[in-house]
Amino acid sequence: MAREFARSRRVEEQIQRLLSDVMRAELRDPRVAGVVITEVRASRDLGVAWIQYTLLGTEASPAPEVLADVQAGLDRAAGFLRSQLARELATRTVPELRFRYDEAAQRARDLERLIDTAVAGDAAATGTPGPDGSP
Repeated sequence: MAREFARSRRVEEQIQRLLSDVMRAELRDPRVAGVVITEVRASRDLGVAWIQYTLLGTEASPAPEVLADVQAGLDRAAGFLRSQLARELATRTVPELRFRYDEAAQRARDLERLIDTAVAGDAAATGTPGPDGSP
């Protein structure tokens, strides 16, 4: 059982590396230009891989229209990406690719912003310098 887990984890990491390389070097669709693969999870039989992604350089939550556009670009490129994986993966089958926006990074940025605001509010109330050194 442990060996099976280690193998699937290695395959997931390899898929993440390969997809990142192919998307950066070979995809020309402007809708997926800022996509960063954050995580890959595969089913036990490696029939399906769920690819989590986020958008590079987005401070605020992306608009739903932007996310829908990016998702459409990724869905359209899935066949090409899968064919590129088939060339490199040492598996009998190549998993079906399913893309999902990873909201964890955005939630972390939102939480960081809230903490900074709270610290700045406390600093202003007590007169002590905030995290950036300003009173």
